Amino acid sequence: MRAEVSIVRALAVVLLLVGVSACGGSGDATSPSPVPTPSAATCSATPVSGQPLLRVELVASSFARPLDLQTPGDRSRLFVVEQGGRIRILRGRTVVPTPYLDITDRVSLGIEKGLLGLAFHPRFAENGRFFVNYTDAGDTTHIVEFRAGAGAETVDPSTERTLLEIEQPFDGHKAGQLAFGSDGYLYISLGDGGSDGDPFGNGQNLGALLGKILRIDVDRGQPYAVPPDNPFVARPGARPEIWAYGFRNPWRFAFDRVTGDLFIGDVGQSRFEEINVERAPRRGGQNYGWNLTEGNSCYKATSCSREGITFPMIEYNHFEGCSVTGGVVYRGCRMPGHAGTYFYGDFCTGFISSIRLDSGEQRDWTSQLGQRRLLTSFGVDADGEIYMLELGGDIYQIVPAL
Repeated sequence: MRAEVSIVRALAVVLLLVGVSACGGSGDATSPSPVPTPSAATCSATPVSGQPLLRVELVASSFARPLDLQTPGDRSRLFVVEQGGRIRILRGRTVVPTPYLDITDRVSLGIEKGLLGLAFHPRFAENGRFFVNYTDAGDTTHIVEFRAGAGAETVDPSTERTLLEIEQPFDGHKAGQLAFGSDGYLYISLGDGGSDGDPFGNGQNLGALLGKILRIDVDRGQPYAVPPDNPFVARPGARPEIWAYGFRNPWRFAFDRVTGDLFIGDVGQSRFEEINVERAPRRGGQNYGWNLTEGNSCYKATSCSREGITFPMIEYNHFEGCSVTGGVVYRGCRMPGHAGTYFYGDFCTGFISSIRLDSGEQRDWTSQLGQRRLLTSFGVDADGEIYMLELGGDIYQIVPAL
């Protein structure tokens, strides 16, 4: 199991090291594109009053190592990322036989390698643009764009356009999350590059992209532009793409669609797992501590400077789990009493827990939702309903236990 565990511990370092234009250039927009918020008035589900107990429904079980589930706002389709290099379409409970995208010829599959993440452009219905994160046989991470017709069932792999390429120093910590914020910018998570303990000190090095969350503008520049309000734009020696730093392996992060709060699950080293939160209005620039700290504790030291470090909202030790799977905030229509609840879990022990920022209420849902061992990701559909992905191929939806 330890070998499988490392898929999430490592799936977070992958992303960027190519030059970037900070202004001007081409693109198909003159201003950032806000992320649309689902409308309760148009939801396809019938709401359940109160805060119902929960259960899971099996949606599909034929995927090959599913790692991510995304939607461009299309209620008829969900898009599932398979680690080996394919994106599959899920219609209801039916998997479309032909892959939406197949780049297995350029993806290197390993415990912590492969096709790791997907994000659709906020105006995908108009421009057909989407972005993926994958590793190749040379251990280089690629952040690339593809284009397709909005209603297309397949994508031509030759439409690939490279935004970033990063050579990885070790096999691990290649975090893979891509997501657009409500500001219209693309956020990218990068692990520290490995190996144990961050031997190159990437987490605390503002001159390196590893161990960071990045923020770039894909609607300007060639191949992208740096938003002018990124926190380190004016700091000598710092990479201007950096939004936040001090991460080990932030495999999965998510935005609250309503508040804009940013939730980040950072996989720990040997003692602690953590969930970090950047509350709105977000300004960036936070140092989340690694490798000076792990969770709320000093890493490999009896004492350390805690000045300037933003500590996690949630920490748990390795008696409870060993690899946090960052989750999503519920903003669906079917269970309005659970609105604002952040669900997350652990890849190894399979627990499912939640927290509400407004009240601080924490809750364990494992007895109701079951142990979801090898839990790789959470996802949401166009209505904001939550799904959970397991490495073995199953996808479940969280529903009220009626």
